[in-house]
Amino acid sequence: MTKFISVNDRQYKIPDRPTVIVCIDGCEQEYINLAVQAGVAPFFKSLLERGTVLTGYSVIPSFTNPNNLSIVTGAPPSVHGICGNFFFDAETQAEVLMNDAKFLRAPTILAEVAKVGKKVAVVTAKDKLSALLGHNLSGICFSAEKADQVSLEKNGIADVLVKVGKPVPSVYSAELSEFIFAAGIMLLENERPDLMYLSTTDYVQHKNAPGTQAANEFYAILDRYLSALDRMGAVIGITADHGMNAKTDSLGRNNILFLQDILDKAPEMQGCRVVLPITDPYVAHHGALGSFATVYASNPTATKEFIATLPGIDLVLDRQDAARRFELPEDRIGDLVVLSDRLFVIGTSVSRHDLSGLTVPLRSHGGLSEQAVPLLFNRKLASVPNRKLRNFDVFDLALNGVG
Repeated sequence: MTKFISVNDRQYKIPDRPTVIVCIDGCEQEYINLAVQAGVAPFFKSLLERGTVLTGYSVIPSFTNPNNLSIVTGAPPSVHGICGNFFFDAETQAEVLMNDAKFLRAPTILAEVAKVGKKVAVVTAKDKLSALLGHNLSGICFSAEKADQVSLEKNGIADVLVKVGKPVPSVYSAELSEFIFAAGIMLLENERPDLMYLSTTDYVQHKNAPGTQAANEFYAILDRYLSALDRMGAVIGITADHGMNAKTDSLGRNNILFLQDILDKAPEMQGCRVVLPITDPYVAHHGALGSFATVYASNPTATKEFIATLPGIDLVLDRQDAARRFELPEDRIGDLVVLSDRLFVIGTSVSRHDLSGLTVPLRSHGGLSEQAVPLLFNRKLASVPNRKLRNFDVFDLALNGVG
């Protein structure tokens, strides 16, 4: 008899063959399209004939932490609670990283599959996600960033560098993502997990537009590893946490709206606090600049009207409307939610952003224009749901939908 588990009010078939779910960080669909056109991505191309090629939509904000947690819980941020990489904690009156498992409000599919006796493995790029993805997980979980510090007691595996055969890569490199896939191959060969989750970094996509040599070379690398996982018999589901867009004018100059400075200079807007949920310890490639911000204001109505008049602003919503429209936890967002349009990003104050790492025209994410992402499978689905698909449907489709 087929066995299912229930996680966050959704039913999932317990995997009876190795299943690998991949989150390609920052994967605007055009990256794959142009790599296929360049002839460097035969695995991706093959999915048109033997697999399933769909489009999914990320949660808003289209940032890393909210979407990875939506993917592994099969639910929006209103359920799991992670609505940014960074938020203003009203209890402590401080801006803090949201990478501690104490902020997670829902179980993960990964942990629940492990609880029924299946072997589960997780490999992520940056250590900021490890605690969240590995919450209550009895299995293997480690980051490429800290692969040299992995232990059997803490991570469920030892001697990762020896087993993978690669050194610890720089956190700002394509090699960080390559290490994840090399580790995935090693785990499938040696540990044979029933369910594996691989989550990369978007360093390449922040630095390189689709179709460029560096982007095509990166996707060629991913293609080779995915092909290897496919040959090993794994069911593979691929999606992304968000897309990526240039945030520049027609001459390649960065379009940055320093919202805190603008509010501070307007006499009637005093006392506002701008919080950028994209903020994390790894800002060299995006300068902590994204297309989503929250604002705490003493007069939300007047502040909303003021911000809505600024050039480059796409949408301003009050707390209740934003929570309802984007399925966000009301207690972890500001009085206002602000999204910039496709070509703009939002900053706080000029003095608070280190832009020295932005050596090429800025590419970033966070808004509505970065929601569309790939939703790909190396098998034909028995049926495709007749509704708007989300990136967090990937586990459901891979576990329940593959014939």
